[in-house]
Amino acid sequence: MISADCIVTGEQVLRPGWVEVADHRVVALGAGLPPRAADTPLSDVTVVPGFVDTHVHGGGGGAFSDATREATRAAADLHRHHGTTSMVASLVAAPPEALLRQVDRLAGHVEDGLVRGVHLEGPWLSPQRCGAHEPSALRDPDPDELAALLAAGRGTIRMVTLAPELDGATAAIRQVVDAGAVAAVGHTEATYDQTRLAVAAGATVATHLFNAMRPVHHREPGPVLALLEDDRVTVELITDGIHLHPALYREVLGRAGSDRVSLVTDAMAASGMPDGAYELGGLAVHVVEGAARLVGSDTLAGSTATMDALFRFAVSQAGPDLDTALLAAVRQTSIVPSRALHLPEAGLRVGAPADAVVLDDGLAVTGVLSRGAWVRAPAGAG
Repeated sequence: MISADCIVTGEQVLRPGWVEVADHRVVALGAGLPPRAADTPLSDVTVVPGFVDTHVHGGGGGAFSDATREATRAAADLHRHHGTTSMVASLVAAPPEALLRQVDRLAGHVEDGLVRGVHLEGPWLSPQRCGAHEPSALRDPDPDELAALLAAGRGTIRMVTLAPELDGATAAIRQVVDAGAVAAVGHTEATYDQTRLAVAAGATVATHLFNAMRPVHHREPGPVLALLEDDRVTVELITDGIHLHPALYREVLGRAGSDRVSLVTDAMAASGMPDGAYELGGLAVHVVEGAARLVGSDTLAGSTATMDALFRFAVSQAGPDLDTALLAAVRQTSIVPSRALHLPEAGLRVGAPADAVVLDDGLAVTGVLSRGAWVRAPAGAG
């Protein structure tokens, strides 16, 4: 049993509160003093649900596209240390055989519990909005290739990002959804109407809204407004202080609300590592002061963020009432992303996986509980 001065469940703030864990799950919780002496009594901390990152390419020097157990473990360990107890391994565009091999290997890592699923960010993206994806690896959706990848994933592919304007994209969206995965719109030059058709076909996520998307124009609003105005769509935002201005974050939050915003790191291998030279999908990347860019350009190549930093950002932008800010941040970093990708429901509630993060008074991570076991034990953990 864990007790703390503050526990944010995802639905309410308990001051103080307690959580009882058994068999890797939450079996009881409540406000006030615990019914018996806590095994882990914590003071001067806030306990929140484990973070859920549904768009992450790597970290700790490891890239998911390498698809080795060592690279996957390095990335998973780095992000778990920062409170991410569930993450989906994102892959960038690659030639067909390479992508098929990556998916097959990562499916094994999902089955082993290293990550919770696979996200195909491409290769069905717009050449005009390719960002840090190898242009030569981009192509129109092919139903046979998509079927082969879904089969290789053995049910582990959670999300597929496509550009709606490509030939065959609408059929691909339906194919993804029919397979039980989530279709997302991203890296796109689509018009407003093309984007609306993609949502009507079943797309329910906006991949890093604004970034690598046709910008808003007063005569052609493009994908951003089409995605933002539809309540069926969850919008990803990379709030690392580089990809998106805080004013845009506040505008989106005011329009969509905390129940439609999913904060993602889009982190690459350099997350948690020193500045220097790295790779993303075979492209050379240089990291300077934490900003990752393709060598020889100003194109951002993912981020070096971790979810705890995104959580602190959300709290800082939410206004003066701390409890309201904590609840909003928990929804954007745990509840909404897990729901958007049909992952086991996040949040501290009876029956849910016992995933939690212990934060000090500055909201820095001091402890991480994953499936009922401390992977980073706070002071006082038994």
